[in-house]
Amino acid sequence: MNSTGKSPPETPLDDDVKVLHRLGYAQELSRRLSRFSNFAISFSIICVLSGGVNSLAQATSGAGGAAVGLGWPLGVLISGFFGLAMAQIASAFPTAGGLYHWGSILGNRFTGWLTAWFNLLGLVTILGSINVGAYSFFIGAFGPALHMTDSMASLIGFLAVLTVVQALINAYGISVTAKLTDFSGYLIFGTSVLLAFVCLAHTRHFDLTRLWRFANYSGPAGAEVWPRVPSVGWIFVLGFMLPFYTITGYDASAHTAEETKQATVAVPRAILSSILWSGVLGYFLLTAFVLMIPDMDAAAKQGWNVFFWAMNQRVPLVTRDLLYALIFVAQLLCGLATVTSASRMIYAFARDGGLPASRALARVSPQHRTPGAAIWAAAILSLAFVSGAKWLEAGGTPVYTVVVSCTVIFLYFSCAVPIALGLFAYGGPKWRHMGPWNVGRAGFSVFAVLSIAGMALIFIVGVQPPNELALNVTIGFLIVTAIVWFAFERHRFQGPPVGRMIAVRQAEIAAAEADLGSARDQPG
Repeated sequence: MNSTGKSPPETPLDDDVKVLHRLGYAQELSRRLSRFSNFAISFSIICVLSGGVNSLAQATSGAGGAAVGLGWPLGVLISGFFGLAMAQIASAFPTAGGLYHWGSILGNRFTGWLTAWFNLLGLVTILGSINVGAYSFFIGAFGPALHMTDSMASLIGFLAVLTVVQALINAYGISVTAKLTDFSGYLIFGTSVLLAFVCLAHTRHFDLTRLWRFANYSGPAGAEVWPRVPSVGWIFVLGFMLPFYTITGYDASAHTAEETKQATVAVPRAILSSILWSGVLGYFLLTAFVLMIPDMDAAAKQGWNVFFWAMNQRVPLVTRDLLYALIFVAQLLCGLATVTSASRMIYAFARDGGLPASRALARVSPQHRTPGAAIWAAAILSLAFVSGAKWLEAGGTPVYTVVVSCTVIFLYFSCAVPIALGLFAYGGPKWRHMGPWNVGRAGFSVFAVLSIAGMALIFIVGVQPPNELALNVTIGFLIVTAIVWFAFERHRFQGPPVGRMIAVRQAEIAAAEADLGSARDQPG
């Protein structure tokens, strides 16, 4: 009450809490993220300075300049279809672990459970691959000067220290993480623009035809990045793996919805803005780099070393080292944001009893208002994945590259499932009320169908050589999940609250929030 005896008007934060209660959950996490902070988390995970730089050989040792000039925008457009469909669902259901929750609400317990496991595996392995990429970039950029060489011991030691630091920062509080990811957003933008201008400044011949000139560098001509493919058109399609791998992770905006103010509007905007800005920045950066390359044939032969080779050929040492340092920091913060996303997914799945040790994994620190156990679980699982995959790879099995290819399939599949379910649930009892971000039935249907078609293309491209084992891994994972579900989980797993269960949970919600002191923000 105020001095006039009237209750003060409700704030947007109150509306956020009411929406969360209506979905059957307590406000346990600290809601401190602004619209920009929510955007910055997804923008940091996408990070064109990570995937765009470290995976560049998929284009330069594939279809050449056309894979960037034409292939990049086409791949980003396909990701945009996913984002447009997800934005509408996120506006209606702004919960942590968004994809899992959407898959359950719009479908059933099984579709939610399946979505959760695909998303969880994708997030954990993509975290590992991001940090491995940062390690590889560090060795390529600074290894010669520091007399460091790549080895299993240096890799695991580097990743162990890095992952622990990322987990500690996340565990300390969302406010600290938000400040760093906000900084990361500005850093990625500024460094991408700076790198593009440096490339253009050191371009000797502006041959714009490179950007739509097709080549076929598969096989020995491209250092076997892609095995020999006779068709130029097909090697161009395979080059879509560059934007597909880079433009992932925007579901992080949904995973952090319960920590975002005005989430029903902020989250869908962040999903789309992160895709748009990453696509535009990536195109500017990568086309500038292609124009700077001294010789495309020679660049193709460099394989995965093409970025450092071209920079060494054209850019002075001091400028080069400054850019390397900025890119490396951006890649570290990319991993930090991925820990945030993965841990919120684990927390959301665990609070509905979907994981072993769910009670512990769903626990929120009263002091920091973060899911500490979920954060450490994400960090440990990613480190275990890299260690196991590299150990098997040392024995001659190409496990790591295959699993990384699978993560792209898994992440997009976990997005496609709720989108496909939404196509049928739209307007029905499972999805009767739309959020403020609403493109209408016709608009959502178009984007959903295009997303499903995009998923088919991503799967086809993702299982091509040298990653043909990804097909077996994906099919095997589907078989294992089906066995586990029908043998155990269909009788145990109840899924998120729906219908009368939401009303029953209100007392538990009040108790949970009372234990944490309040549903409103506390210093994190």
